[in-house]
Amino acid sequence: MHRLLSKDFLSGVMFIAFGLTALWFGRNLAPGTTVRMGPGYVPHMLAYIMLVLGAIISVVALYSGGEMVERPKWRPITLVTIGIVAFALLFERTGMLPALIALILIASLGGEEFKITEVIANMVVLTILCIIVFKLGLGMNISVIEGVW
Repeated sequence: MHRLLSKDFLSGVMFIAFGLTALWFGRNLAPGTTVRMGPGYVPHMLAYIMLVLGAIISVVALYSGGEMVERPKWRPITLVTIGIVAFALLFERTGMLPALIALILIASLGGEEFKITEVIANMVVLTILCIIVFKLGLGMNISVIEGVW
């Protein structure tokens, strides 16, 4: 029973579940062949890869034992999720900069150590990188601050 509750075994089972779910939702997509790929080729191949990786991880965990599952830490999970939802809700209304600031601030509150200087540094660096990549590099038509730029 100890081995069935190890982190590795349960993560392998999760991979298998995701692979089976992907196959279920992609069952109506024609996979085609390697030379003439259909719309379901890549989803099917990724699902098969997840199934194989899940099986390998689970079997290795059964033979090696592994660490027991510890209780989940709900604060980080909850605050990161709230941060992502806040980003999604703010992005079109306020622009990328305020949405990123809200995401980084809320997600940072979920950590063990919260240092405002590090959070502000993260905000500055990530905002600059996002502007360079999405606005300048990819030329996406997104506003940095709604109505300004």
